[in-house]
Amino acid sequence: MGYRYRPIPSRGGGPLRRALIPVICGAALLLTSCAWGGPGDDTGGRLPAAPMGVTAVAGSATSVHVMWNRTPDGPEIATYEVYRDHTRVKEVPGSEHMVDVTRLTPATSYAFTVRARSTDGALGPASRTVRASTPAAVAADERAPTRPGHPTGKALGSRAVQLSWERSTDDRGVTSYDIQQGGSKIHSVGGGQTAAVVTGLRPGTRYSFTVRARDAAGNLSPASGTVQLTTAPGSDDAEGTAPTGFRATTHRTDGAYYLDLSWVPPDVDGVVTEYQIHLDGQPATSLVWGGTAPRATATHSFYVGRETGATHRVRIRAKLPDGTWGGFSAERTVTTGG
Repeated sequence: MGYRYRPIPSRGGGPLRRALIPVICGAALLLTSCAWGGPGDDTGGRLPAAPMGVTAVAGSATSVHVMWNRTPDGPEIATYEVYRDHTRVKEVPGSEHMVDVTRLTPATSYAFTVRARSTDGALGPASRTVRASTPAAVAADERAPTRPGHPTGKALGSRAVQLSWERSTDDRGVTSYDIQQGGSKIHSVGGGQTAAVVTGLRPGTRYSFTVRARDAAGNLSPASGTVQLTTAPGSDDAEGTAPTGFRATTHRTDGAYYLDLSWVPPDVDGVVTEYQIHLDGQPATSLVWGGTAPRATATHSFYVGRETGATHRVRIRAKLPDGTWGGFSAERTVTTGG
């Protein structure tokens, strides 16, 4: 008998929760074999999971910046493939989690998905579809946006930093900002934003960041001044990437007790689609949003037993857009029937 993670619907809809359940080879009730591949899959290995946290932002009238979370667990990823309206348009190494899709048509809406391919050649399922619309082209625009104001920032624990800057101006409008680290573009946000969170950094390391503005014609501003930030040493709880406002209560239904949780997602760039709940010091369940993940308050309820007067400690953490776990929320103590 082996074990496999299987998504189970939560009470009242919402995200999926993963529970560890036994899988018995050859059992008549399981309409699958114990092989991980599907029909015609001769790779002998598991399929990669669908990438999550996919976002798409127009960078100019002819380009869109696509980002996604690192695919967790499963087989090692060799490449990611980016599809535009079901046509593969980009392929990047498994260590990269963003790409600019270029040569697009101005004033056009596009749909994007991402798929992961493992080192043994197995191609995983497509991510959820995200859409982005390119702005209208501007004729004979050769004037670049002004230089963004000098950025400021702070370290968010040992693996992330938060940046902010003064907005640029442009006679036709700023469509996006590029965040550069050591001269290389590592992130992009929409032209209406003047802040970003950069994750996936190394502990105790000094980094240099600059910002450049881009308009619809693709003109780039001069780089802003440089801000230098140092991540905290060692491996800490990364408090700046933890969910906030975490609350826990209990309710009883049909003789069973449930924990009712609510929290505010961490303030990071990208979409947080997965959370892990720890109960009494141990991982209890994972939540994965298959649709639109909440950006304001999130809620979830799960079963904890039938005993009245049982005391539990609970806390939660988020999987960040770079695929690493953020810091834990504050821990709450609740008693069933209390």
